[in-house]
Parts: sequence; structure tokens; C-alpha cells
Amino acid sequence: QVHLVESGGGSVESGRSLTLSCVASGNDIRRYSMAWFRQAPGKEREGVASTGAEGYTQYASSVQGRLTISRDNANNMVYLHMTSLKPEDSAIYYCAAVRGDFGQRRYPPFATEYNYWGQGTQVTVSS
Repeated sequence: QVHLVESGGGSVESGRSLTLSCVASGNDIRRYSMAWFRQAPGKEREGVASTGAEGYTQYASSVQGRLTISRDNANNMVYLHMTSLKPEDSAIYYCAAVRGDFGQRRYPPFATEYNYWGQGTQVTVSS
């Protein structure tokens, strides 16, 4: 079992930066793939970025170059650093985890692959 809690969301103006944090408890995330998803009103949950147990990262094309996922295994933390934010980045952002690694694949995560989820943190970007 892994319990995830996100923080760091808020309201920012377009072009600004924001860093989301996710703290895990209940298990060492060293052997887990970790990911960030987001869901805007009326839209499906979208995989934004992931980092596998082996350290490989994957990003959605819509955020490539603007968002960076990182992990601190020693402190059971995962981060999503977001820069050059746009109004279309507004959504609830979720941290997710699954035991194992997906290797060096070149596509973003799928929600069905992850079985541990946080409650989410709201990000609102105004124009």
C-alpha cells in the first residue's frame, strides 16, 4: 500500500511557474513508477509525466519542455516543476504510483496502469 498526498497547487498568471509536491507513505517508492496526471472539467484524466523505478522519464507532448518530473527516493517525494504555464494547464493534478518500471518507452503514462492515487491539487492559470 502507498498513500499519496499532493500539495503546491494554486492560482497563477499565465507564464508563471509552479511546483507540485507529492509525499508518499506506507512503502518505499524506490521500486515504484510515479506519475502525474491531470483532469480538467469535462475532460478525461490525462497522463502528464512519469518517472520509472529505473529513472526514465516520459512526458505528454503538450507539456514537453515546460514541465519536469523528478523524484527524491530518500524522502519518498515526487515533484512536478511547471514553467511557462498556460490557461489550458488548469486542472486538478494527481500523483499516482504503481510498483515496477515501464522501461524506456516514449509515451506518457496511462491512468489504467496506476493503482495508487492521491486526492489531487487544483492548479488554475489565468490569462
